[in-house]
Amino acid sequence: MKMTFRWYGKGNDSVKLSYIKQIPNTEGIVWALHDLAAGEVWPMDRILAVKKQADEYGLNIDVVESVNVHESIKMGIDEREVYIDNYIETINRLGKVGVKVICYNFMPVFDWVRTELFHEMPDGSTALFFDKHTVETIKAHDLFELVSANSNYTMAGWEPERLKELDVVLATYKDIGVDDLFANLKYFLERIGPACKANDIKMAIHPDDPPFSIFNLPRIVTSKENLDRLLKLVDEPYNGLTLCTGSLGSSASNDVVDIIKTYMDRIYFAHIRNVKIYENGDFVETSHRTADGSIDILGVLKAYHEADYQYYIRPDHGRHIWDEVCRPGYGLYDRALGIMYMNGILDTLDSLKKK
Repeated sequence: MKMTFRWYGKGNDSVKLSYIKQIPNTEGIVWALHDLAAGEVWPMDRILAVKKQADEYGLNIDVVESVNVHESIKMGIDEREVYIDNYIETINRLGKVGVKVICYNFMPVFDWVRTELFHEMPDGSTALFFDKHTVETIKAHDLFELVSANSNYTMAGWEPERLKELDVVLATYKDIGVDDLFANLKYFLERIGPACKANDIKMAIHPDDPPFSIFNLPRIVTSKENLDRLLKLVDEPYNGLTLCTGSLGSSASNDVVDIIKTYMDRIYFAHIRNVKIYENGDFVETSHRTADGSIDILGVLKAYHEADYQYYIRPDHGRHIWDEVCRPGYGLYDRALGIMYMNGILDTLDSLKKK
């Protein structure tokens, strides 16, 4: 498996590429052009600039996270055709610089939901936190303000332009159910399929985060059953998964180790994250260490190791430790610790295999 590290770009991330290069066994960055609105064609000069920056440190740019899907595509309205054409052009351009995997999501309106970005933990660190009661009682606009106002960095999935159209978009989704969203995803995947095949690019859909309905919006990438339905929508190798243990694992009903073993051949990108789930449905993100959360991280890595997984993996959200000033969930220190924890497990599994 190929270890990678998410990077938000020069001037938009507290972590430098020179730091990422120093993390043992880390081969590439997971990147995107985060300042571009969903639906825009990615300029070739901007793509090449990121490649040049990564090349300077010997890091690959094989994985992009995300080329965001315009809301009209998810809603299945007429204007989606223009934005799908734009998406196809971006795929073609990314193919020219050797991109292998595009991680994307199909979550209506909100890409991810948390109620606190810097929830204090017993050890003094802080982490992303989800309060179930707050989400069930807060208004969508208020949640948007709560999240976007608590970070000095642009928050992927919570861009200001989305807020301007929030009421219209929420009203449109009142007439869109789970089956409609599946149908719109199928249409999108079929349209971009030829470009994916021509460029040898795999589409790896990210699970809904969290994997259940928010504000009565339909969500479809939530469970083993829905993953099976999703992969059969377009049963082609380019239609695959980003298996995020923290997203799927924030629902106690999901056995992430079993899901990984079942769909291993269609997982093109693996996010490793641990969360602690409370009885009332709240959850908080923890260190990557298995004992600190509710996810069997050891079992997850063992499943990938036994399958000789050849695609890409990265540490997902980390805590904020040692007074680091960073993007919520995306500091250097705890994610680097996460990689070393994973390296230790994988080295041990390698050693046991040789005996």
